[in-house]
Amino acid sequence: MGVNRKFTEAICDQFARVGRAVASPKRIELLDLLGQGPRNVDSLAALTGLSEANASQHLKVLRGARLVEAEKSGVRVIYRLSGQDVVDFIRSLRTVAETRLAEVEQTVRGLLKGHRGFHQVDREELLRRVRDGEATVLDVRPVEEFQAGHLPQAISIPLDQLPARLNDLPKDREIVAYCRGPYCVLALEAVESLKKAGFRAARLDMSVWDWKARGLPVETSVSIPQEEATK
Repeated sequence: MGVNRKFTEAICDQFARVGRAVASPKRIELLDLLGQGPRNVDSLAALTGLSEANASQHLKVLRGARLVEAEKSGVRVIYRLSGQDVVDFIRSLRTVAETRLAEVEQTVRGLLKGHRGFHQVDREELLRRVRDGEATVLDVRPVEEFQAGHLPQAISIPLDQLPARLNDLPKDREIVAYCRGPYCVLALEAVESLKKAGFRAARLDMSVWDWKARGLPVETSVSIPQEEATK
């Protein structure tokens, strides 16, 4: 075997390490969740429906490919993505799948058809209203994800708290809810609840990643206390 062939095979084997690491729906889901902010294995296991042991094994594979990092925090281990390039990689993977696989759109429409919050909106017009402050932006992800990064001036009300905090939201403005991106149903469920309560509401099917990729600013902060949410 010539030197060139050995070199090519050795390099491609390293590239394949990344491919093998993401050759699992659960590991892609873990990367997507970690893109929202650092988490411990207990939290990741609960969100993905895995046992802690299985979540740990998947995270071990991702660490082996250097896609995630881990650090000790007290008695817990906190996992995070290794860098922005991992975020870009997962977004590119999603884009290729959306472009090449008609089944992606078919799956989305089949699972979400009939939901009141799932309707086509002019994304660019919605973005304009958000950027120009013409709508109230509602982040319905868990608080720790909001703290790690959120759209400017967004109000943090996790979905499970929304029914008790409807009075924190103005009824004279459109509410634009967002969560983890186009394949996350948290914002969709929030829009359904808001419409039932008499609000004008729409779902922004973008994640903080997608927002940032457009060159738009992302803020990080502590969560907004309930009494400060409408100030």
